[in-house]
Amino acid sequence: MRLSVFFLLYVHLHAVYCAGFQFVTCGSVLKLVNPASGVRLHSHEVKYGSGSGQQSVTGVKQADDANSYWTVKGRHGEHCTRGEPISCGSSIRLQHLNTRLFLHSHLFSSPLSGNQEVSCFGSGGNEGGDTGDNWTVECDTGEWRRDDAVRLRHSDTKGYLHVSDRTYGRPINGQREICTVSNKSTQGVWKAMEGVYLEPENKNL
Repeated sequence: MRLSVFFLLYVHLHAVYCAGFQFVTCGSVLKLVNPASGVRLHSHEVKYGSGSGQQSVTGVKQADDANSYWTVKGRHGEHCTRGEPISCGSSIRLQHLNTRLFLHSHLFSSPLSGNQEVSCFGSGGNEGGDTGDNWTVECDTGEWRRDDAVRLRHSDTKGYLHVSDRTYGRPINGQREICTVSNKSTQGVWKAMEGVYLEPENKNL
């Protein structure tokens, strides 16, 4: 794994230190859990054998898997200010920390349920990808709070990020399929969990 022990220790200590800061912000590195299924949004260097053939996105039960970290970025073609809270209704990208590809969707069918495929896409840099990497944050609190239950709606196709009831076999045995669907359900609700949450740089100390 590419993440060092020092980074993981930093994540733990920083999360404890900043426990009073309650917002998800630009540049934050976090894990997302679907409370209904108990799985965290995950990716890895395993490609789909069908559909787009891009890097697969799954859901895993293991809370300590380093491949479940994502960095919050501005929408495609735009930058957001580090430490700035993410507003409800705004569009963001989620960049997989280890592979540096972006959470993505498009009109390919997902391999198990036949819903809409979710993949990781891009060139491995900050500017790779396209508008298929944009996700709209749906919440009711004005700004995305760390304890909020939110939905992530794909900005291009309008599908909701969703945990299907299907499970993969080898080589990713036991991992859940992640897809998008047109309807809202508890399988499409996400909460921010472990991570490093950046505070505004001009915050008064």
